[in-house]
Amino acid sequence: MRLKLDLHDIFNKGRDIDRALDDIMDEAERKKAKTIEIIPGKGSGQLKKRVLRFLDRKDVKARYHRVEKDSKNFGRLFVHFKH
Repeated sequence: MRLKLDLHDIFNKGRDIDRALDDIMDEAERKKAKTIEIIPGKGSGQLKKRVLRFLDRKDVKARYHRVEKDSKNFGRLFVHFKH
């Protein structure tokens, strides 16, 4: 199972971004999803950096296996889980 989070609609709302990321992580754990596809979009790259900083937090890092940057699409990340 793969979950998808598109951040285009909330790109400029900091708290909403963090809440959406927390929610999708919770949902992935609850549903035992193998992968989350996060779409920060291309833009200036600031949103992608924010997502990567979120994923790099120690408390969040403990929840997933690895992050993969899509080599074909700069505006997309995959978060992989081992359940």
